[in-house]
Order: sequence, then structure tokens, then C-alpha cells
Amino acid sequence: MNIAVILAGGTGARIGGELPKQFLLVNHKTIMEYTIEAFEHHPEIDSIYIVCKQEYIDFVKNIVTTNQYSKIAGVIPGGRERYESSIAAIHAIKDCHSNILLHDCARPLVSKRIIHDCIEALKHHEAVSVAVKTTDTIYMSNEKNEIVMIPERSVLRNAQTPQCFRYPIIKKAYESAKSDLQFKPTDDCSVVMKYLPQTPIFIVEGETTNIKITYKEDIKFFEEMLQRKMD
Repeated sequence: MNIAVILAGGTGARIGGELPKQFLLVNHKTIMEYTIEAFEHHPEIDSIYIVCKQEYIDFVKNIVTTNQYSKIAGVIPGGRERYESSIAAIHAIKDCHSNILLHDCARPLVSKRIIHDCIEALKHHEAVSVAVKTTDTIYMSNEKNEIVMIPERSVLRNAQTPQCFRYPIIKKAYESAKSDLQFKPTDDCSVVMKYLPQTPIFIVEGETTNIKITYKEDIKFFEEMLQRKMD
């Protein structure tokens, strides 16, 4: 089975507003609805789990019920940090032979092609991530705000989601991390890289439109992309 996990536990503090950004309305639909539908309507996705903060469980369930989404297998509470939400989803999934696609709810423009390519890649790889080539020069700085290194741009990638794994791999990686008191992962791939370093992570080519909505300007871009689809 191919199981999508939509991570919707963010607060969206940088975008402002009373509600987290995934619940903001764009063209009469929440950002969350667009993200759910990218997987709901994909023929290769078998089921979907949504992870959100406890206080929004009923809110999300109402969205699911109203839209009559058929692939939702569960709406489950996440933790304070992103990795805690990933762990909650891993524990909720009982099919140890499944593929898991962990996706940021704030990336509603993930394409059908990206999802398909991730699923195809999992036929040959145990861990897969989505990324695009970096177009800007990247500086590495020190505590004095001075440039200390300029990495070669040709080998750099900007990470996107979904980040995808065969279930036993991501489960084992998080279990291996339990005893590490310095455990502070930035994403799911970093957990696999650190605790299962022998597991290669294959990169699927992303798209510049697969943005993570973070700032108000991103909402404008999202609206423009929706308008293009309608034209």
C-alpha cells in the first residue's frame, strides 16, 4: 500500500492570523483541502493519515466529513515538533509492508507527477526525497555573521516533500534515535541519514511550484497558480 501522511501540525506564526496557515481560505477552500485532494485524487495512493494538533482534531474531521474524502484512514494528534508528528503517524500505521509518503500540509501544489515518481522510486529504493537544484549561491557563516564557506552550487538541492520511505526503514530509524539525547532532526530524511547511514536516499526531481506556504507573498503565488489551472 501507498500511504500518504499529511503533516498539519504547524502554527504558521510567520504568516500571521488567528488560525494556522493550513486552515486559511484560498478561493473558498482551506489550504489543507487542496493538499488532501492532491493525494485523495491520485490513483496510486491507497490511504491518507492527517496529523494535527489535538485542539484542531474536530476541525479537521469536519473538513473530511464535509468533503466526503474516501481515503482518510485517520486524523491523529501530533506533537510539538514536526518529528513527533511523524512518529505519531508511524505508530498509527499498522501495515509494515507499506510505503509512507510524509508531506507538509503547507505544500498544496504538489503535483501528480511528483507523487507518481516517488512511488516509482520506492520500487527500487528504501528512502526517497524530493528536491530541486539550488539556483542561488549559498553562504555558510559563523557566529560573527562572516562567510566561512561557499559550497559548490552544482551539488546543492533545496529539499521539498513528500519524503518517502518503506515502512520498516523509517520505523527503524526513529527507533534508533530514541536513545539519543541530542535528537533534534530537521526532517525525516535527516533521521535516516544519521541513524541508518548505510541507507541511500534517492532524490526525485521536484518542481519550483511545489512551494511551502510560509509568508503572505506565498499565498499570492498560490492564488496565481490556481488561476492558471482554471484558465
